[in-house]
Formats: sequence, C-alpha cells, structure tokens
Amino acid sequence: MSNKILITGASGLVGRALTDSLIQQGYKLHILSTQKSKVNTNSYPKTFHWDPMSNELDLRSLEGIDSIINLAGAPIAQRWNKAAKSEIVNSRVKSLEILAHHIKTHHFPVKYLVTASAIGIYSNSVTQYYEEKQAQFSSNSFLSSVVQKWEAALGAFDNADLKICILRIGIVLDANGGALPKIMFPIKNYFGAALGTGSQWQSWIHTEDLVGIFSHALKSKIEGVYNAVAPNPVQQSELTNTIARIVGKPIYLPNVPQTVLKLILGEMSAIVLESQRVCSKKIQKTGFDFKFHEVSAALEDLLRF
Repeated sequence: MSNKILITGASGLVGRALTDSLIQQGYKLHILSTQKSKVNTNSYPKTFHWDPMSNELDLRSLEGIDSIINLAGAPIAQRWNKAAKSEIVNSRVKSLEILAHHIKTHHFPVKYLVTASAIGIYSNSVTQYYEEKQAQFSSNSFLSSVVQKWEAALGAFDNADLKICILRIGIVLDANGGALPKIMFPIKNYFGAALGTGSQWQSWIHTEDLVGIFSHALKSKIEGVYNAVAPNPVQQSELTNTIARIVGKPIYLPNVPQTVLKLILGEMSAIVLESQRVCSKKIQKTGFDFKFHEVSAALEDLLRF
C-alpha cells in the first residue's frame, strides 16, 4: 500500500501539527495550497496549487495517493457578514466537490478519505449528551447548517471506491493558536470572566490527541462518523476558572452577559454561547486511547512555563 497522503488545509492550526507528525511517521505528503507562492513539487512534502472556488486543481497532487486528509475551510472565527458566511460554507463544500470530481473523472485509485467536521452540527443544549447516532441538528443555527452542508457534500463521492471517515471536532486546545490564547488574554490581564451563563457545555480536545485521532484513522481505516472530543467536556465557567488557576490570575468580574457578547461579536457569539456536550466513546471503542482526559491536565500541559 502506498504511504503517500494528500492533505488539504495543511496551513491551519491542526494541519500544521498533523503535517509535522505524519512526516515524522515516514509518510510522503502531498499538500494542496491556495497560495501559488508555496508550490514546491521537487521534494517531499510536495505542495501543489488548487483553488476550489474556481474549480482549479493540479492533478499531479492526486498521483499515487492512497489516502486524503481534508481540513480545508475558511476560519469560522470571523465576523459573520453575508460574504463571510458564503465563504465559510463554500470553502468547505467546494473543496470536497472538486476532490470527488477529479477522483471519479480521472479514476484515481484513492482508497480512504478522512475529513474534518464539527460538533456545531448538534443542537444547542445544556442537557443533551450527544452521540454520533443522534440526529438532533438545529435548523436555525448557522454553525449547524454549515456542518450539515459540509457533511452532505461527501455525497459527491457516492460512486468513488473509497472509505470515508468523518471526525466531528470540538474546541481544539493549543497554546499557539485557536481558541485558547483568545480565552487566556483577558484572564492574564485581570479582566477575565465566564461567558454568558457559564453553564454551556464546551467539548474540547488537546491538539496532540486530535493529531493522534487522525493518525489512528489513517492506520485503522475506520469508517463512519466519530466525535473527536476528549472524554470529559466542561462547562464554560469551569474552563475559565481552570485557566485562571493555572496561570495564577484571579477572576474578579461577573459573567459577561449574552447581550454584551452579541453586541460585540454579533451572530458569531454563538461560537462561545452555544452548548454541545458530546460523547467520545465511539472513537475510544475503535482502540484510540486519549492522553488527555481532563481539561486541567490538558491545560497544565499546554500552559506550563
């Protein structure tokens, strides 16, 4: 079997960490980038150009590829105006559609696709405990609609002879990017506070464990939908207070009201206000062992000085 893997979205937070890990494991990587300045087809990892929005793809990127890791998609954390919403949806949908089109049209023998998805697909609830089989998706949440369209785009692979794994990812905790530095900033500067009621559930995962899940999927070729979250979600107030304890800063201020967050962030406030308590048992049953089960252990690892 070929050890050549194609990665989309390799320049993102998760993509960078995963790329480094796969290179260390001896995989030969093909990377798709929308930036022509990054093209390098002479040595591994090889970088090829694509532009899903314009249906452009360098077909050399698919030559000899056994498996694809799809992380492509515009950042969710941006002001949700009409143009941004369109980009957030289309960047995810069109990325999958162009890959499917060329794999089928040119008969590339790709055997496996593991794609990012998100737990935002589940309805906002402080009481539900979501497993993958539960189809309680929201009809009025932008985040849920994005993920529903994202996963529906996998239908483009309907007659391609490959297995598909969907990883619904929670809040990725990493010291160098993503949500954690943004949450830490006010806490470290003495104006930290829990957000909204503080009771909303936040299902998180340490970057190292998320990279491990992608590697596990590649090796075991698991199929279907899996929640890529740590075994123990926390409520927002607990996350805030745990960070404060670890960085040695007190929390003086009362919770930031939902109305204030909506005023500052607009509709994007849903990222921090919506609640999804998500179960990880299914991925564990495939043989994956989490290194970080508790948020305190994950944060102590990431924030140790």
